[in-house]
Formats: sequence, C-alpha cells, structure tokens
Amino acid sequence: MYDIIILGGGFAGLTSAIYTTRAGLKTLVLEKEPACGGQIALSAVVENWPTEKSISGLDLSLKLTEQVKNLGAEIKTFEEVQSVVLEQKIKKIKTSVSSYESKAVIIATGAHEKKLGILGESEFKGKGVSYCALCDAAFFKDKIVGVIGGGNTAFEESEFISKFASKIYIIHRREEFRAEKILVQRAEKNPKIEFLLNKIPVEIIGDKFIEKIKLKDAKTGEISEIKLDGVFVFIGMIPNTSLFSSIKKDEKGYLLADENMQTNLSGVFVAGDVRKKPIEQLVTASSDGAIAGVSAFKYLTEGL
Repeated sequence: MYDIIILGGGFAGLTSAIYTTRAGLKTLVLEKEPACGGQIALSAVVENWPTEKSISGLDLSLKLTEQVKNLGAEIKTFEEVQSVVLEQKIKKIKTSVSSYESKAVIIATGAHEKKLGILGESEFKGKGVSYCALCDAAFFKDKIVGVIGGGNTAFEESEFISKFASKIYIIHRREEFRAEKILVQRAEKNPKIEFLLNKIPVEIIGDKFIEKIKLKDAKTGEISEIKLDGVFVFIGMIPNTSLFSSIKKDEKGYLLADENMQTNLSGVFVAGDVRKKPIEQLVTASSDGAIAGVSAFKYLTEGL
C-alpha cells in the first residue's frame, strides 16, 4: 500500500514525486520505458529550461530522476500499466509485473507521436521513416531527408538532423508555422534547410528503403515527388488515456481537470501532456506536477 502512485516518469510525474516525497508521502512512480524522462529524453537539445542554457534532453532527465530518487521516491521502470480501478477509495493498479494499491493516484502518462496515416509510412518504419531525431539522425549522414511538421519539435529536430544530413526539406501543409519565431529564423539561416509549404504528404515510396515522397499541393491539388533518403515525422501527439474510461475527457481524448489538477474522480489527479491545456512544454509539465503533488497531499491530509 502506497500513499500515492504516479503513473508515468516524465517531467510531470517526476516533479509530482518531488513534492509528494518532500511532504512525507510514500510514493511510487511507475514507468513503462527502461528509463524515466518521457518524450524529452529523446530530444537532442533543450534550450528553454530555466537555468540551463543548453542541455540534452537525456542529461536533463537523468538529473531529475536522480533528484527524485535521492528524496526517497520509489521508481519502477519497465512496468507498463495494464489496468486500473480508480473509482473506489483505495486505488488498484495492475502492471505487466505486479499489482499495487494506493490512497491517491496522479496520472502523468503523457502522449505518443501522431502518425501521418499515409501509404508507405508503416511499411518503411525503421527503413527510412523515423519519429526520433536523436535516435536515428546519425544514420542519415550526407543524405537527403524530409521533416514533416511545423511546430517547435519539427524545427528543433531539423537543426539537430542538419549536423548529419546534407539536405533537409521541412514539409508543412500550411504557409505559416506554429513554431516559435526564433526557431524559424534559425532554420531560415541554415543553408541545409529548405521549406516546402502548402504540401501534404500522400505516399512514401521505395523498395527496401525510402526513395521518394509524393506530395499534394494544398492549394492547387497538384501532385509532385521529391527524392528522399529518410522522413522524420513531427506532427503532434495523441494522449495516452485509453485506460481511463471513467475520467472525463475532451473531444481529442485529453483528460479534464480543474486548477488543482483534480479529475472528476476523488483522489485522482492529472499532470502533463495527458491533460487538456493551452501549452505543452517542459515547464508547464513540471508546473502541473507540482500542483498535482501538493493537491494530492492536501487530499490525503485535509480531504481536499
């Protein structure tokens, strides 16, 4: 029996653990991956974390994980949550390894990459199609790649990929980008990067590996093809909420919570990218985690 179980070892979950352990709560963090950190652990460079001018996502994740362990939280990796019972006073969590109980739960399960859903995408995954620049960019040394997306991630990862690739096309379905202006300006100055705007990916083509991508012009409908050795997809995320059928969600599946991170279930809180919110950034994930941790403590001690 734990005071609180935190589902997910990303920045929201780990920050929650800082606050719950410091409050004296017996805390368990469950993470399905071999290490904590979440999506940011796969990012080559983080430049918007306070006090860190520039740091790899992996190094930042390791720092936070060590801090949480030193405070006394128990972290179990390689444990994927398979089922939950959250409606009762005592919460029940079943994982791929064991079963646990707690008096409160913080859901910080994050989100996963959205797929293009086009011909050739699944067939060439690992054969030219990637969703992680840190994992695969080195395989494309002196190669031509396409980066699909228009947000911060697409631009940050394009900059990292440019250390290896000879040419990068940032392919975006609109004329304007969602990315921060400073990232767009940096890409504009990078001689290896070229923008392909108003282009919608239709099909990824190749034999054993990617050879080209077919694009549709969003305005004219004209079909064109460009030769590529690889395609990196950064078009957004889908919340990991399939296990939580009794918690209220929005139309996209994100969990709903009040300003205290409290869901519609008593003793169940939420934090990070799994929650509906206007900005999905490291600092807001940690902010959610802090609020959820304090709210969980108040629930257990004051009946909030």
